[in-house]
Amino acid sequence: MPQTLEPLLRGHAFFAGLDPEYLPLIAGCAKNTVFPAGRFAFREGDPADMFLLIRDGMLALEVAAPGRGPITVQTLTVGDVAGFSWLIERHHRWQFDGRVIERIRAVELDGACLRGKCAADPELGYELMRRFAVLATDRLQATRLQLLDVYGHVG
Repeated sequence: MPQTLEPLLRGHAFFAGLDPEYLPLIAGCAKNTVFPAGRFAFREGDPADMFLLIRDGMLALEVAAPGRGPITVQTLTVGDVAGFSWLIERHHRWQFDGRVIERIRAVELDGACLRGKCAADPELGYELMRRFAVLATDRLQATRLQLLDVYGHVG
């Protein structure tokens, strides 16, 4: 019998406190995935059709800075979530590059699958939107602090 990813979702901090009835629905959109070190899990501007729950490894979120090369905005590790653009209507594009620093083992969740489930169940949609809004706010704050660090010392 195939094993479900529901226990991994239940144990992830991002889904803490979520009504347990939603976990099988979300698990139906999930799969295990691995990204080797030195590769990109996703590239800025490419279609954002999924998000990752990082189980192991390290992922650098980067932006390209003309004349400076890539700037790491945030480094994600075990327990972190990569990606929220899959959720935003008309903007299903990655906003950062995701460079794999150490091999990543992750649960990959299909964005189209989840959007469909959210449309069918507005309570699930609201709950996921609320959680991703917190993630987006944290990511924007990390970006702001990194930009202040990089550009704040220009004299």
